[in-house]
Amino acid sequence: MAQIIVVTSGKGGVGKSSTCAMVGAALGQAGMRTLLLETDSGLRGLDIMLGVEDQTVYDLSDVLLGRCEPIKAIAHSPLSENLHLISAPFDPGFLPDQKDLVRLTRGLSYYYDYLLIDTPAGLGASFHVCTQVADRGLLVVTPDPICVRDGARVADLLYERGLTDLRLIINKVGSKPPKGGRIIPDLDDVIDATRVQLIGVVPYEEQVVSATSLGKNLSSGLLAGQAFRNIAARLCGKQVQLAML
Repeated sequence: MAQIIVVTSGKGGVGKSSTCAMVGAALGQAGMRTLLLETDSGLRGLDIMLGVEDQTVYDLSDVLLGRCEPIKAIAHSPLSENLHLISAPFDPGFLPDQKDLVRLTRGLSYYYDYLLIDTPAGLGASFHVCTQVADRGLLVVTPDPICVRDGARVADLLYERGLTDLRLIINKVGSKPPKGGRIIPDLDDVIDATRVQLIGVVPYEEQVVSATSLGKNLSSGLLAGQAFRNIAARLCGKQVQLAML
């Protein structure tokens, strides 16, 4: 049975979807059968990040509304032979039904080792539905005060809902703050503020942006790539260092 992991954040722009894509790719390359479920209706992007834009005919709404069997909506990513995707619908008004999503994820769990659910940023209705079907959670934040505060709020809600197996990914470490903004220099302060156990620190590197926009794997030797591989290894229960910084 697959582990069902929700990947979430408090606000947009933290690199949640690219993190989901790269962690998924790392799991696939490690031999884990991995499926990404994208639930950000109207704003999908994982099909581009995983290099399957041309394969995507059916989406999550088609499956949940009974318009097609799941196999027809599953696209195979060239990033790994073990990596697949069901894209979000373009319809911004589509909201997954919790019972239907539970039924789908339970059925797919027999065919995969990991299901990663990429949620919309924020605390909308889709967020609440998705978090109810997951076994574990990955909270993605960047080290700026607003993002960290919003991430802490998301963590509190997940804990309240009984999703206690939650881990923190601090993304884009080392990037320049926006004009007039600031960053939190001590990552321990980020961990303390969110009250979530750390699973990985990902350095900011321009190649992550270019690779995900082209649906390509990261170059070997890239520090961010090693960080994603370390996160994947830790999800699999291996004792590895948190990051290569």
